[in-house]
Amino acid sequence: MNPRDPAPEYTSRHAGFYEKNGETRRGVLAASALLSADAVATLNDGRLPFEIADRMTENVVSTFALPLSVALNFRVNQRDHLVPMVVEEPSVVAGASNAARLVRASGGFHGLADPSIQTTQVQLDGVPNPVQAAERIRERRDELLALGNASIPRMVARGGGCVDADVRVLDPESGMMVVHLYVDVGDAMGANLVDTVAEAVAPQLQAWVGGRVGLRILSNLPLRRMVRVHGEVSVESLGSAQLADGIVSASRFAELDPFRAVTHNKGILNGIDAAALALGQDWRAIEAGAHAYAGQGEGYRPLAVWRRTPTGIRGDIALPLAVGTVGGSTRAHPGVRASFELARVDGARMLACLLAAVGLASNLAALRALSGEGIQQGHMRLHARKQGLDSHSPDAALREKG
Repeated sequence: MNPRDPAPEYTSRHAGFYEKNGETRRGVLAASALLSADAVATLNDGRLPFEIADRMTENVVSTFALPLSVALNFRVNQRDHLVPMVVEEPSVVAGASNAARLVRASGGFHGLADPSIQTTQVQLDGVPNPVQAAERIRERRDELLALGNASIPRMVARGGGCVDADVRVLDPESGMMVVHLYVDVGDAMGANLVDTVAEAVAPQLQAWVGGRVGLRILSNLPLRRMVRVHGEVSVESLGSAQLADGIVSASRFAELDPFRAVTHNKGILNGIDAAALALGQDWRAIEAGAHAYAGQGEGYRPLAVWRRTPTGIRGDIALPLAVGTVGGSTRAHPGVRASFELARVDGARMLACLLAAVGLASNLAALRALSGEGIQQGHMRLHARKQGLDSHSPDAALREKG
């Protein structure tokens, strides 16, 4: 590119992207996202060097590849985002991209993420007079927070640290109780940080109330780390009022029936997990927290719901999301680094909003298919592209355009 030429616009809207070959797609993204030379090399090569894999985990014998795709059309809080997704299921990427295009026509997704407050637990067992012991801990809350902060001075220096604590008596007869500490972990997922805090405060808690120290570990239900996203689609974009009503009816079905709700939520996590994996997040923790949140209160409920509006439909999603843009695999894995260049997210809260938007788009895509042509027609059409792979004939699969 000539230095005097204006920089290309970063956009998630690339019409006809699926019709291009892989080399052309990479070229479009490299130009639009102004990818670094390292990111371009990673996308062109597509392999994880064994030396890096061997440092990431134990007993490594090889590496295992999955497709890295890009979902298009996402606009969240007035910013475009290309969404990298690692998933073997083609309908996930295609569905999310198409649904995001429909929402984009009505202004895109809008979301708000709570500050990155992670939860850690200290279990105490065999505590004498646990009700009174809990009150003693509450009275020394500030001392407890100071002790926790002393164990993570670098996070405190960056503006984070322990912000609150509470205590619950779980079983008065056995004297089992749990202390929660709430820690602002900034742009990190925060597991190691809060585990450090739990380990640091446990001996002092025991000294105050007696009993035995049990587990000292984060909780994967971070209820103070919620994200909420909504988006609208017009009847005109959907194609008919009948389809809009069908989507709302399918959403209501999930609210009334847990057997449907779990499949409804699985469709949401199809998109979130795929993007989380590409971006080096702990998708297992995300899954655990999402399903646990869905089961809070009475019964198991959907994470996202759709309602009729005068002009179309509106979807709302809410779930806890502990994600990070620093630490973990965000530095170790070259594919994750390239994915972050594609996505252009500034901090953990923006990433949480983007992932929730991907979940809401995936939900819309599934409900639209179920309420329209049915899930199998489009699903199996995309699966047809894979049929030649079983006979080791990639050319056969490529002949199916889907």
